[in-house]
Amino acid sequence: MIRQDNLLNQLSTTLLVLDARLTVVYANPASEGFFEQSRNQLRGQPLERLVLQSSLETQRLEDALEQRSSFSDTEVKMTLFDGRHCLAEITVSSFNEQEQELLLLEIKPIDSLRRISKENQQWAQQQAARELVRGIAHEIKNPLGGIRGAAQLLQMQLQDPELGEYTGLIVEQSDRLRNLVDRLLGPNQPPQFDWHNLHQVLEKIRTLISVDDFADIKLVRDYDPSIPDIWMDQDKIQQAVLNIARNSAQALEGQGQIRFVTRIERNVVIHGRNTPLCARIQIIDNGPGIPDELKDTLFYPMVSGKQDGTGLGLSIAQHLIDHHRGKIEVESWPGETQFTIYLPIDKREPS
Repeated sequence: MIRQDNLLNQLSTTLLVLDARLTVVYANPASEGFFEQSRNQLRGQPLERLVLQSSLETQRLEDALEQRSSFSDTEVKMTLFDGRHCLAEITVSSFNEQEQELLLLEIKPIDSLRRISKENQQWAQQQAARELVRGIAHEIKNPLGGIRGAAQLLQMQLQDPELGEYTGLIVEQSDRLRNLVDRLLGPNQPPQFDWHNLHQVLEKIRTLISVDDFADIKLVRDYDPSIPDIWMDQDKIQQAVLNIARNSAQALEGQGQIRFVTRIERNVVIHGRNTPLCARIQIIDNGPGIPDELKDTLFYPMVSGKQDGTGLGLSIAQHLIDHHRGKIEVESWPGETQFTIYLPIDKREPS
């Protein structure tokens, strides 16, 4: 005969049983991984202490208890007691056990599947947008050289100094447009790959940020020393991370904290392919967060939340990370923004 408690222990879904005060009276083994606490620690804790914020209102749970009803919610946003944010599908069922009204909560995290699907869709859209911008940039660059050359020839023929100022202005603005177009086209030099220490690159970035106009921003490092050397172009990785870090510093407007965190991550899906081992680099700030209207287009060229921004920093950063077979993810809410870069860790030089 199969025991019911053995079946519950094998489930990967987080199960919590709550009493009338919404206090945990039972938690299955899967709940330990979700809440990062043992089952003994979970028992007796009020749900509000485990889940600090949730789009699922407490009143709905109380109504389910009172009315002995059940319901499901497919996308519940939660902030857990340790500050982690997650998205989950929750099913709530009421039942009676030994004349006590109880609630069964089934919690299925959907962050990873949703993120992979969204990532693949956004990456395809960003690639299409990048190719469109590159095509337009090439079309602008060709006649721009002709305009600049014609202005220089005309300047040589003019005797009036005032008219020479106008042709000089044409040359100057043509050069400005050419620089912008060159940035749109991205780096024109092939990557120079070799084995490099990731933390040496991050330390250079910390130095550059500290001597920039952001002296009052606290820079914190939390490195994993076990990360081996990575096959990369250190200058291009430095540029990519620096673009992100400067964005964070600008968002803080001179006050706040930026954390540089590195860890090893296993079995990361990058653009639909599983990568067994990756270095995870996080740039985390405690600023106001990214506006909702920018989140889906953040890495598109010419998209910027700053009034005087060109919107090329993050687009270039993603382009450089793509060259390293990696990816960039971003999560943001008021009070914290996390940019996460994944770089494959290779045992030998990739073909």
